[in-house]
Amino acid sequence: MNLKVLVELLSDGQVHSGESLAQRLGISRTAIWKQLRKAQEQGVEIETIRGKGYRLQSPVDLLDHDHICAGLGDGLAQQLQLMVLDEVDSTNAEIMRQRRLPGQATGTLVCLADCQTAGRGRRGRAWQSPKGENLYISFGLGIRGGFSELDGLSLVFGVALAEAIESFGTGPVQLKWPNDVYHNGSKLGGILIELLGELEEGFIQVVIGIGVNVHMHEASDVDQAWTSLARVAPEQQWNRNALAAELVTRVLAASEAFQADGFASFHERWTDRDLFRGRSLVTTQGQLVGTGCGIDQDGSYLIEDEAGNRSPVRAGEISLRIDA
Repeated sequence: MNLKVLVELLSDGQVHSGESLAQRLGISRTAIWKQLRKAQEQGVEIETIRGKGYRLQSPVDLLDHDHICAGLGDGLAQQLQLMVLDEVDSTNAEIMRQRRLPGQATGTLVCLADCQTAGRGRRGRAWQSPKGENLYISFGLGIRGGFSELDGLSLVFGVALAEAIESFGTGPVQLKWPNDVYHNGSKLGGILIELLGELEEGFIQVVIGIGVNVHMHEASDVDQAWTSLARVAPEQQWNRNALAAELVTRVLAASEAFQADGFASFHERWTDRDLFRGRSLVTTQGQLVGTGCGIDQDGSYLIEDEAGNRSPVRAGEISLRIDA
């Protein structure tokens, strides 16, 4: 029996007897008890009420393939292959594996996982991926154009992510160049873009990995200020399926817009959310010190020194950090 089915039966918050659960699932009460113990070992908070049965102590936000597809609308679900996994090493890695399978070289792939065992951030950093708390999603997309047209791609999808989050009423979020989303100075999510294969006839395959903190309240291993949607808007009943559907819709629309019009249509939308603009900055290697002046038309970040000279910093070469 799929453990998720049992948890879904309990997700209404009501008390369910072992007998009623056994009847609905067509298994013995002993099997129900074993599955409940397994769920508890995986972190699901299930209360045992003597003589009555079981109920969830707190809501469980389960990822569900059909619920995500229902939220896409306009036939979008039929235009992509959607994978929803309980656990994977990395959603980006899974997209890469799928791309190498016969018949999967083209088309749009989307992969979500309830948990990542080896989630990765930029520059090989580990990405905290606890089970059932956040959104871990990757896209396998084909992008028309050469390598030069890929400049600013992480900024494009940063805009899509920011607008998806804001559509749920969080208020404005900030974008930290080149690939992070912040809220009131704390990291809320991030983007990792990887190229897959070589450029072929003006067409290249990219993998876009996105992580968003949704329900997370504790992260002892994270060494920077962070937040989650549950902290940003605790009054909101956050649903990962609804957020995933909104994000898929906006990422695919952003991909089409970028290929049609380039980065120009995203420049102002990114600039409006620039976390660094007007701040005192220093590059991580200390080669440039000055004031953040936004991005140029290619998506490079501009730093102005004391003499008024502006120098561009390209994504992938160095990162920025706030100096003061």
